Amino acid sequence: MEMEFRHASVLLDETIEALNVKPDGVYLDGTLGGGGHAFAVCERLSEKGRFYGIDQDAAAIEAAGRRLEKFGDRAAVIRDNYCNAREALRGRGVEYVDGIVLDLGVSSYQLDTIERGFTYKYDTPLDMRMDQRQKLTARDIVNGYDEQSLYHVIRDYGEDQFAKNIAKHIVQARQKAPIETTFALNEIIKAAIPAKMRAAGGHPSKRTFQAIRIECNHELDVLRDSLEDMIQLLNAQGRLCIITFHSLEDRIVKNFFRQMENPCTCPPEFPVCVCGKIPYGRVISRKPILPSPKEQEANPRSKSAKLRVFERI
Repeated sequence: MEMEFRHASVLLDETIEALNVKPDGVYLDGTLGGGGHAFAVCERLSEKGRFYGIDQDAAAIEAAGRRLEKFGDRAAVIRDNYCNAREALRGRGVEYVDGIVLDLGVSSYQLDTIERGFTYKYDTPLDMRMDQRQKLTARDIVNGYDEQSLYHVIRDYGEDQFAKNIAKHIVQARQKAPIETTFALNEIIKAAIPAKMRAAGGHPSKRTFQAIRIECNHELDVLRDSLEDMIQLLNAQGRLCIITFHSLEDRIVKNFFRQMENPCTCPPEFPVCVCGKIPYGRVISRKPILPSPKEQEANPRSKSAKLRVFERI
């Protein structure tokens, strides 16, 4: 089923304000999506300003490209993973930028496009790839990982207290027949969780589907491996704005920003720093910026969103 790429850009106003867009500046959106943040940035650029948008999803590239056409040469879209942003920009003669946006997680389009297999709400083949050029799918993980590996994925990325039992049930079920669809996986997860917990804890598949999606797309590894490059890309006073949607992402971003602000490794009892490590910048948002009650009501998927901002010095 084909559908128009749509994605409600979470924390749009707050992100644009935090970016502090300079009309003649250069900006990067590493998770372009439908181009909502991108459009708002481009509107604030002069003819000298430049915007680069990166996404690994072909549908996002097509949709954002159409949306940004009115800005002509000011806006360029690139199909790639944001972990390759430095190389992609250097290939276009860009060494530094004045601001970066990362809106992590899965888009509304990806969730709502049934055949992409991201959601437990529809019966569809297990897929969950953000980049459909990638070979590894959710089906491969569910049917190919051993029980211990499945347990670690569901425990670490889904933070599900029943991870061990879910992994056990998955392995037992696939011995009879391969697990091909989201609904088949739903039933297995449901059977692995006590009935009283299923009634109290929301949809029983939510955490496991999140965990498999993160594993399939290496989302946390990409985030960890990319953050230092994002900081290195920034000009002085350039800002990195990152929107996360669950505690694992937020913890990585929060701890990294703190480390960049205070990289000193000297023991606390030392009267002065002797390690020679100097700060890269400062944390702008001491506490995460959250969606307003109005936005949360209008877009329930924004409820878990958190925006953190870092400024390079």
